[in-house]
Amino acid sequence: MADAQIEKAYQKQPIFQNAKARAGKKVVTKAKRWYKDVGLGFKTPSEDLRHLHWCVQIRPVALHILLNSAFGLIDKKCPFTGEVSIRGRILTGKVISTKMNRTLIIRRDYLHYIPKYNRYEKRHKNLAAHVSPAFRVDVGDVVTVGQCRPLSKTVRFNVLRVSKSKAAAKAFGKF
Repeated sequence: MADAQIEKAYQKQPIFQNAKARAGKKVVTKAKRWYKDVGLGFKTPSEDLRHLHWCVQIRPVALHILLNSAFGLIDKKCPFTGEVSIRGRILTGKVISTKMNRTLIIRRDYLHYIPKYNRYEKRHKNLAAHVSPAFRVDVGDVVTVGQCRPLSKTVRFNVLRVSKSKAAAKAFGKF
């Protein structure tokens, strides 16, 4: 399990979640994970919640080691469990590359009108987006991304929803 750790230090959520001590009462804590609702009808991925319920039975010391090494679910750039808020544009595109660590490239096809010929030409834009470890994304899937603050030099979007691809046909189309 230690070989699965890719970060330089064990990551932890920046939210303080300890229960407050009351006079004369013992504080009982559970291994809770903080997550938020990003709004606009997007739900927190079930992968996050599934690991949340499964990890309640584990000792707290082993919990954060297990979460980081086995699942890698602590992610400060995640819109559901991290410090990033979604604002601005909501876009959809097809995944063409997942080679980067926690980042993917989506392709957005569109038609551009040429008045001289009274016709349209095919064009596309590639867009880099951060993907939380809670999502399982493959090449060809259709993802919905939301704009956030700049996360790196080229990444300004975060994955909010993944729709698995149905056909493997290579064709120009509206996703």
